[in-house]
Amino acid sequence: MTYELYYWDGIQGRGEFVRLALEEAGADYIDVTRQPQGTGAMLDIMKSKSEPHLPFAPPFLKDGDLIIPHVANILLYLGPKLGLAPADESLRYVVNGLQLTITDFVAEAHDTHHPIDMSLYYEDQKPEAKARSAAFIRQRIPKFLGYFERVLKRNPKGPDHIVGNALTYVDLSLFQVIEGLTYAFPKAMAKRKAEYPALLALHDRIARRPNIARYLASPRRLAFNEEGIFRHYPELDSTE
Repeated sequence: MTYELYYWDGIQGRGEFVRLALEEAGADYIDVTRQPQGTGAMLDIMKSKSEPHLPFAPPFLKDGDLIIPHVANILLYLGPKLGLAPADESLRYVVNGLQLTITDFVAEAHDTHHPIDMSLYYEDQKPEAKARSAAFIRQRIPKFLGYFERVLKRNPKGPDHIVGNALTYVDLSLFQVIEGLTYAFPKAMAKRKAEYPALLALHDRIARRPNIARYLASPRRLAFNEEGIFRHYPELDSTE
């Protein structure tokens, strides 16, 4: 059965973490809002008066009659089906914990440009965004990337993967995190890249995987832009 992915059209956003898993696995899926009337179909589900398990917000995945919301939850569901989760069930919770940590990190990255109010434009909160971004670059990027670097290096099976000796969806998500941070904060990331050699090597290995490489070169991979989670505003990028 073809999976249906629901997320806002025109941006990578949180939906990209799910797309990368589907693309790597060569799974059949429809990016619903990129189809005619797709956004309307997504909103119909979210506003349904009959659906008992309404998703709060996209992304959500539809597999038959089952609707699964939230990135980490979707990937916990898809991982075993796509061959992107450990065979050891206990390790699947380790992988899920890492994905939830990525979820926290991504939320903080988003809040660099919307630190006060989601309903306000970036231009309405620029001084606060500048202060928030400086703290994010100075404290939060090294805290999170340093953690993932340590976990990767301490993997008993070697640093080729974050958990075990085979690719998981968290490896793909870490690729996307590095991509997003490099787009949003190129100066800051260029200064710090020597601190995370294992993570950057993982990023490069993921980029070379055949299915991922084909996806990145295809029109299905939207470019980063200033409507998504990772946004590049030069005034927010600092090397301090």
